[in-house]
Amino acid sequence: MKNQLLHTPEGVRDIYGEECERKLELQSRLYKALGKFGYHSIQTPTFEFFDVFSREIGTTPSKELYKFFDREGNTLVLRPDITPSIARAAAKYYTDEDMPIRLRYQGSVFINNSSYQGRLKECTQLGAELIGDDSVDADAEMITMTIEALRNCELKEFQISVGHVEFLQGLVEAANLNEEEAQTIRELIVNKNFFGVAEEIAKYSLPEELTQLFGMLGKLYDRTADFSAAGALAANYSKVLCAIRRLEQLDEILQEHEVASYVSYDLGMLTDYHYYTGVIFAGYTYGTGEPIVRGGRYDNLLEHFGKKAPSIGFAFAVDQIMTAISRQGLQTATESTSSYL
Repeated sequence: MKNQLLHTPEGVRDIYGEECERKLELQSRLYKALGKFGYHSIQTPTFEFFDVFSREIGTTPSKELYKFFDREGNTLVLRPDITPSIARAAAKYYTDEDMPIRLRYQGSVFINNSSYQGRLKECTQLGAELIGDDSVDADAEMITMTIEALRNCELKEFQISVGHVEFLQGLVEAANLNEEEAQTIRELIVNKNFFGVAEEIAKYSLPEELTQLFGMLGKLYDRTADFSAAGALAANYSKVLCAIRRLEQLDEILQEHEVASYVSYDLGMLTDYHYYTGVIFAGYTYGTGEPIVRGGRYDNLLEHFGKKAPSIGFAFAVDQIMTAISRQGLQTATESTSSYL
C-alpha cells in the first residue's frame, strides 16, 4: 500500500535532478527573449470559473476539462489554455487602456486527454500576448519574437508554418457549403487527404477559380510569391482575397526582419481553438511529433469579457521543446537557472 503512494497519477510526472535544471534554464531563456521585446510579466490563477473556457469561447471540449466545485457550488476548471485567462485579466485591469499591451507568462495547463493518446495531462506553457493592435506589424512582431526565442534556446532547425483562418472560411462561404459539408472538408484536411478534398469539391460544380483555390489547400509555400496567382483567382471572393493580401504583407515584413527563411505558408492550416480569427501559426522541429509553439490572432476574444481589443499571441510547449532538444543531441547550459527577468 505504501508503495502506491510513491507513484504519480496517470498523465503526470516528477521532474528532478539535471532534467529539472535544464527545463528551468530553457524557460529562463525563452522568458528573457520575450522580455527583450518589451513584454511584461503576468500571472493568472491555475483554476478559473468554467465560463472562462466555455464552448462559446471555443477552447477545449468540456469532457477534456478537469472540473470541480467550490463551496458556493460554482463550477471551476483547471486551466487548459492560458490565453483566455490573460484575456479575462486584461479586460479587468486594462479596461480603459488604448495603447497596445504586451504581456508574457508561464505556467501549467491541464487537459484530460484519453490515455491511449500517450500525452501528458499537465504541461508547461510559456507565451506572450499583444493586446490592442490589429496591424500586420503586430503579426510580424509575434512571429519574429517566436523565432528569436527559439534561436535563443539552441534550436537551429525549426520551421514556422503560417496560415490564415479566413482563407478556408472564405472558400466555404463562397461555395455555399452547409455545416456538414464544411466539416467533411475540414476532416479531410486534418487527415491530409487532399485527393479526398478534390473529390468532394468536384461534387458541387463550382466555378473554376474556386476549384483552383480549394486545390491550394494541400500545399506548402516558401514565399507568398509562390501563390501569387491566388490573388487573381480570389478577385470575386473578398474574404479569401483579404486573407491572401494579409499574408503577402506579413511576408514582406518578415523578410525585412531577416527571419523569412524560418517561415513557410500553409493555406490549409486548421486550428482546434475556435477563437482565432486571422493569421495563425505553428512551429515544428525534429524529435517531436507535436508542435513546439502555436499562436494566432484572436480579435474577438476579449469582447467575451467586456473589452473590445484586437489581439494576437502564442504559447510555447516547453515539454515538447525539451524533448526535441534532447533527441537532437543539443546541450543546454544550466548556469543561470534562477535568473528570471
